[in-house]
Amino acid sequence: MNEEFGILFKNEALKYEKELLEQLTGVIDPELGIDIANLGLIYEVDMDEAGKVEVIMTLTTAGCPLADFIDSDVRYQLANFDKITEIDIKVVFEPHWDLSRISRFARIALGIPSDFIPN
Repeated sequence: MNEEFGILFKNEALKYEKELLEQLTGVIDPELGIDIANLGLIYEVDMDEAGKVEVIMTLTTAGCPLADFIDSDVRYQLANFDKITEIDIKVVFEPHWDLSRISRFARIALGIPSDFIPN
């Protein structure tokens, strides 16, 4: 598990964690102006030896009007990594996303006190 972002990297994704994170931090939530990795929206990244990547992620709300935009941007960013041959994105709502998943960087950028603990 990546300690900074709370993302579980599995199989071949472990070998390419740095490169995959670089791509995922390029996906900016258009409403908040912060990338989805720092927002804690990525739960898991799995990659097999053939280069098929599965991303398990969530959104800040179930009815997020920008879900298609974020999905497309994840695909676009990951396609820039030449080891990837196929991309599968699964959006889940369990576990439920909350502010505790946000990185220190995102907390500072959003003005959330570091000692804030959500309900």
